[in-house]
Amino acid sequence: MLSTPVGRVRAAGLVEGVSALLLFFVAMPLKYGPPAGSEVSVLGKQVVFCVGAIHGGLFILYALITFIAWGKGAITFKFVAYAAIASIVPFGPFVIDRVLKRHEDRTTPDTVEAQR
Repeated sequence: MLSTPVGRVRAAGLVEGVSALLLFFVAMPLKYGPPAGSEVSVLGKQVVFCVGAIHGGLFILYALITFIAWGKGAITFKFVAYAAIASIVPFGPFVIDRVLKRHEDRTTPDTVEAQR
């Protein structure tokens, strides 16, 4: 997966997607689920800060890797737009991964030769 620019976009998207799910479904419920001021809520606030910072860094890395792949001609602007939209929609990176996988399979030289 990491051997091609498209594979690196896919990997970065999946890691970013997992971090978003952790933020949405673990950290934020810890912060906002319990009564305000409770120990769990205070812990949740710290967890949201940490997971949010990690997610933010992974989001930037995903964008950077996507733009690098575009700059190398491995993906078109259409895929950059798909990746951008997918990065802001829950479960989006997992959906775009299928589209990118098909593109990678069609464009990777080893795969193209194997299909002949």
